Parts: sequence; C-alpha cells; structure tokens
Amino acid sequence: MGCGISIKKNQANKSERAIKAAILIQRWYRSYVARMQLKRQYALSIFQSIEYAEEQAQLQLSNFFTFMLNHVNEFDPDIKSHFVSIMGDCNMASSDPAMTEYERRIEVPASYYGPRLSFPLTAADINALLQAFKHHQQLHARYVLQLLHETRKVLQQMPNITHLSTSYAKEITICGDLHGKLDDLLLIFYKNGLPSEENPYIFNGDFVDRGKNSTEILIILFAFLLVYPNHLHLNRGNHEDHIMNLRYGFTKEVMKKYQCHGTTILHLLQDVYSWLPLATIIDNKVLILHGGISDTTDLNFLNLFQRNKLKSVLNPPKSNAGTGNDPQRAALTEAYSHQVQTKKSNSGSHVSSKEALRSMSASSNSRQYSKRQHLDNLCHRTVSHPIPEVQYCKPSNVTTAYTSPELTPKEWKQVVDILWSDPKHQNGCTPNKHRGGGCCFGPDVTARLLKRYNLKMLIRSHECKEEGYEISHYGKVITIFSASNYYEEGSNRGAYIKLNPDLIPRFVQYQVRKSTHKRTLHQRVSTIELSALKCLREKIYIHKSELIAAFRQYDRNGTGNTNLNTNALRFLSI
Repeated sequence: MGCGISIKKNQANKSERAIKAAILIQRWYRSYVARMQLKRQYALSIFQSIEYAEEQAQLQLSNFFTFMLNHVNEFDPDIKSHFVSIMGDCNMASSDPAMTEYERRIEVPASYYGPRLSFPLTAADINALLQAFKHHQQLHARYVLQLLHETRKVLQQMPNITHLSTSYAKEITICGDLHGKLDDLLLIFYKNGLPSEENPYIFNGDFVDRGKNSTEILIILFAFLLVYPNHLHLNRGNHEDHIMNLRYGFTKEVMKKYQCHGTTILHLLQDVYSWLPLATIIDNKVLILHGGISDTTDLNFLNLFQRNKLKSVLNPPKSNAGTGNDPQRAALTEAYSHQVQTKKSNSGSHVSSKEALRSMSASSNSRQYSKRQHLDNLCHRTVSHPIPEVQYCKPSNVTTAYTSPELTPKEWKQVVDILWSDPKHQNGCTPNKHRGGGCCFGPDVTARLLKRYNLKMLIRSHECKEEGYEISHYGKVITIFSASNYYEEGSNRGAYIKLNPDLIPRFVQYQVRKSTHKRTLHQRVSTIELSALKCLREKIYIHKSELIAAFRQYDRNGTGNTNLNTNALRFLSI
C-alpha cells in the first residue's frame, strides 16, 4: 500500500513539473513572438516614415514648380519650357472622346500573339485578358488606347458620388489599394470570384504606382467596367494623378512597355483619371472614399462640381487673392524679384533665371529658418520619424498657369482632403504634416460628418496596415488595404471587405507568397527588418552632410558625440 502512495506522489510531481515546464515554454514563446512583433512594427514604422517623407517631398517639389510657372515668366519666359517638361501639361490630354487619326492608324501586326479585343467587350474578352496577363503577355497599344477611350465615355456618364444598394446583391466586395500588384488582384478574384451582376465590386483608388503591373491592373479594371458598368465601381485615389506617376513608377512602366505609344497612352490617362468618381455611398449609410475627410468636407458640394477640371491635385488653382494673404508665397515672390532686380542693376544685362532661383532659394531659406531652428527640426524628425529631412521653404496654395481657370480653391481643397487625409486618435482636424497634404481628422470630425449626412460608417484606404485592415474611431472608420507584401515580402497582409445588406463588414485576409516553402517567423521578420534598415541607411547617407553639419553645432569640442537631452543624436557610422 505504501508503494502505491509513493507511485502516485511521483506521478503527481511529474505532472506538476510538466505543467511548470509547459508554462515556462509558453511564457518564453509569447515573449519571443512579442519581440518579433515589435521588430516587425518598428520596421513597418521605418517604411511608412520613408513613404510619407517621399510624398511630402513630392508635394513640396510640385509646389515649387507650380509657383515658378506663375512667376518665372515675368523675368525669363525661356525657362518655362523646362518646368512644363517636368510638371507635365494638363491640357495635353485630348478632350475629344473619339480616337484620333493617329491612333486609328496603329496597326496590330500578324506576329502579335497577345489577346485581340473587339468592342463592345464581352466576358470572354476579359477572360482572354486574364489568361494573357497570367502568362506575362502584353496587350497591344492599339487595344489599350481604344480601351481608354471607351472607358472615358463610360466614366463621363457617372456622377461624382456613386450611390449603390445591397438589395440587388447578397454582398458587395470593397477592395483597397492595389499599387500595381497583379498577383493580389488575381488572388482576390480566385478567392472571391470575378466581378459580375451577382458579385459587385468597389475598388477604392490607388490602382497604380510602386508595383510592376500597374498597366495590367488598369486594363483589367477598365475592361470589367465596360462589361459591368453597374456592378464594378472605381473611386479615384491620390495616385490616379499623372504627376504622382512620374515619381512612383507608373510613367516609367508605361514608357518601357509601350515605348513610342507610351506618351499617347499617358496623355489620355490624364483625362481618364479626371473622370473617375470621387466617392461611393452604399444604402445611404456607408461612405467609401480613398483618403478621408476634414472638418470642411461637404458631400453635397463634392457631388455637384465638374470633377474633370481637376487633372492633378498637385496643380492647385490660381488664387484670386494673389500673394497678399500668403506670407511664404509673398516672401518667395519678393525674394525672386529682389534677386533679379539687384543682378540687373549690378550687371546692366539680362540675368540668368537659374542664378535667380539659386539666390532666391538661399535668401528665402535664411529668412524662414535660423540655424538653430533648422537643427531642431532636423533632429526632431530624426528621432520621431527615422528619416532625416532637410527643411525647405514650402509655399502653400501655390498656383499654376496650366490649371483650368474654372477650378476654384474650394473645389481643389475639397478633393485634396478626401484623397490625402488620414484618421488620428485625438479629436480635432489638423494639417497632415507627415504626408504634406490633406489633414488628420479625429473621432469628433468623423462623428459630426456621419451625423450631418445620416451615415453609419466611413470606409477608406490610403494607408498600409499590417493585417490588411484597421478599425478606428470607435468602429466608425475602417481602413482597408489590399496590396500584401507592400514594403517587403511578409511585411503585411492584404484584405478586402464583404458588406452584406445588414451593413456588417466581414474581412477576408490573404498574403501572396513567391514560393510554396513556408518560412519561419524569425526568417520573415529578419527579411523585413534588414530591408527597412537598408532603406533607412540609404536615406541617412543621402542627408549625411546636412546631418553632420547640424550635429557639429552641438559638438563644439569635436568629440564625435552629442547628447540626446539636447535634442540631437549620436553620429551614425555609415
């Protein structure tokens, strides 16, 4: 009997030790996963900071060029052509809905083995396109141009804000940014089915840029729009903009794939972009738009103005107020005029516009920022956002001679806000300093707009989310992002929303993999982390001289170190 008791005690001790061991292993594993997740979040933060810094730089550059287009002509008309070649002329896109004689003369050679389209398109044509793109075939330029012309005709018949109802379908699928990732679009179609009368879709902007297959995505979406104009809906995003395309890859992609016909395609696309609807409302309860809202967003106003006047939000309208109410623009104008007049009086001859530009930039920056302010701004950006960024004078509400004179500042601002804005946790509405355009809107701004228009929910895109979606503002705002592996393979999932008649969102997540081999968590996170650090090192190296010059202001003894308490960082060894 004593042996039996001893055996039971041993078994109990073994069970207790096993439970303790399991708890220790569980704690270790949870700690390990938490560390990996933290590394992943830091890497995503670096990627996002770099992305937003690039967007801010693009907006600053566009502001500078558009400002010069309206003021350089006063002194040197010859330089105008250089700015126009960089910015692009919005009026170059033909407003004639019919194909030009040049486009009609484009012949499709007998050696062409890609899909051949006949208009009006059918579902069979779309299936042929899908199969061709899966096998890396290319649609001939003749068909691309005709497709764009037909797409423009359909878009011109659509309102600024599309109204849909779930009563005609069991569910509506809502997709976010795709950014040229064809594999994500094909995976969505594989999991969720192709667009049809029974399976309607909404694609919420940013179809192009960054990815390698933006052209194919546009062709597929436009083809489905022609076949199912009442069941596939497209909203405009901030990357449906020919100036953004210049920086983020789509322009280069089109010119590489279509060479001699690429310019014609791009010019026509400018006009097609301008006809894309701005928002969609489902059952008068769910508002879907690309970026967000502001405290001045007026849906009634957005629904009435002529949207095709706005070819690019990076070309603001000309202000009737001139420069009187804008200190930065007034300073730029004064500086430019002063430099030109001074050089003319000193030399007695015509002054170079390039010299005036260089002098104006130097004098303007010296007035705008002291050395201490510049260092504080530089160090603050390096700490809070891992991208060191030199501050430049950024004129606000700059004008351009190539924007339609009918476009008003109010119309421009309303569109910028819905394409560029992001939600924030705090109440209020503040300028979006991270991106350089739009605003950051809080839960109170969302609540007021939803109440004003008797809406229930806002669905937007515009931001990469680790899980492909995010719910904020107490469930009133949903961010949906459909481009998986956006920054690096494994960096994020993609997702889409299934919205039923009860307006209850159901999220479907996915992630495209290049290989069938499943990598470990450590391998996935390490790849993302190394890629993020590489991008960060590149950005720091670009600004190395500015950083060193700024840090030396705090390192008077030349030790090579600075104190974080003085708002500076230890020098990085690059």
